[in-house]
Amino acid sequence: MIRRHTLGRMLAAGGLRWQLERWLRRALPGYCAFCYARLSGDLPWCSDCDAELPWNAMACRYCAETMATRSGGDVCGRCLKRPPAFDAAWVPLRYEGELIRLVQRFKFSADPRAGLLLVELLIHAMGTTAPCGELLIGVPGSWARTRERGFDPVAWLGGSLAARWQLPRRAAQRRRDSSSQRGLDRVARRRNVKDAFVIEGPLPESVLLLDDVMTTGATLEALALACRRAGARRIGVVALARTPPGRI
Repeated sequence: MIRRHTLGRMLAAGGLRWQLERWLRRALPGYCAFCYARLSGDLPWCSDCDAELPWNAMACRYCAETMATRSGGDVCGRCLKRPPAFDAAWVPLRYEGELIRLVQRFKFSADPRAGLLLVELLIHAMGTTAPCGELLIGVPGSWARTRERGFDPVAWLGGSLAARWQLPRRAAQRRRDSSSQRGLDRVARRRNVKDAFVIEGPLPESVLLLDDVMTTGATLEALALACRRAGARRIGVVALARTPPGRI
């Protein structure tokens, strides 16, 4: 049995990623990662599960919040009134149903199979080329929560995606360890992470920011402002999933 913190260090070590991938291919050859039905295609999940996944198909192009209708265009009312500090967001899934369980297994149980499956879902939705940016910058994890989990989930995802997208990475730092955003409303979330990040410049003109789950966008907004101070002019953000309206 591998201890949780030991597995966290394995997840964080890029040199061991290929070993985990080989292990996963041996563990469930030819079976859907969600329902364990036999597979007929190249994806690690079946077509029925693909259709049932909570794809964020109709979303605001600025903040990726799910929209009920696009009768008024592809920008939500909130972004029309107050555009975010970043220029576009790509968040292919909604944080609900099976995806909640998958993300929680990865973040809180350091499940390598869940982590690799999340990367595959993102690549499947977005392709093997990054949507924008000359540099990938992940949201740095809380010091306390990283110590508790034994690894930084966003840093691990960033390593996998940077390798697949062939993008260099740069690490941002926290000025202070802000408290958890859980349970806070939009205004409180923005206040909680205000000026929380710093990154050494100069940055290239175009950068891509990464988080695992985007709830209100306050954390990515704070990181985007830090990147603008460091010289970035065009900023895109990408996350695995967007919390649906009404659950914030």
